[in-house]
Amino acid sequence: MTRIITIANQKGGVGKTTSTVNIAAALAMTGARVVVIDMDPQGNASTAIGVDHREGVPGIYEVLIGDAAIADVIADCPDIPNLRCVPATIDLAGAEIELVSQVAREYRLSRALETYIAEAAADGEPVDYFLLDCPPSLGLLTLNGLVAAREVLLPIQCEYYALEGLSQLLRTVEMVKTHLNPQLEVSAILLTMYDGRTRLAAQVAEEVRTHFGERVLGTVIPRNVRVSEAPSYAQTVLTYDPSSPGALTYRQAAMELAAISPHVYPQV
Repeated sequence: MTRIITIANQKGGVGKTTSTVNIAAALAMTGARVVVIDMDPQGNASTAIGVDHREGVPGIYEVLIGDAAIADVIADCPDIPNLRCVPATIDLAGAEIELVSQVAREYRLSRALETYIAEAAADGEPVDYFLLDCPPSLGLLTLNGLVAAREVLLPIQCEYYALEGLSQLLRTVEMVKTHLNPQLEVSAILLTMYDGRTRLAAQVAEEVRTHFGERVLGTVIPRNVRVSEAPSYAQTVLTYDPSSPGALTYRQAAMELAAISPHVYPQV
């Protein structure tokens, strides 16, 4: 059973990419087959996984405009077996404009994923998780991610501003569910960048838990310098410093996410 999870939040700097790559690494280290799809033109997820995403390298841009299949552009993580990545290059920045005039523009990623899932299953190597790292906006790239997924993971920074845009994001998810993807659900909310020294962080965490209840993961990701350093070495924190608080909490968060009962996906 393949789980397709989009990590989205239109606010930047809340830990989307960091959470995507570290949760993906933690799941892969348990033996699950994991694919990260980098939907952000900045390509930060590709950097952290150690996958080449220089200009001209084929990636998710070619998939979205129909020039390539996912199988043609997917690359292995050099450090972690079972972890693969579909990279994003700067070319992806133009995809929002190019896709506007295309037919079924919201379904480009969904159809490419369906094809790849069927091929992987036929080859006897089915993928357990797809994690889709979306850019900090609610444009066509994020929309493709929401239409292709069955679950949404929302990372929320433990600061006041993080709560302000949450209602807009939830409205977008609900709109996508109503008009484009009735199977979409917000399956988990992850509290990130928690600073135990501040009263505000505790208040934000309490408010989110009060409002969203069991959908909020019990694990809270603390501010941790090792998490910030790891991408500069083209690594996730789980290989850069496995015993750091950031690595330990992302492992716990991944286990919580894995324990959530996913929807029963229809056969492709």
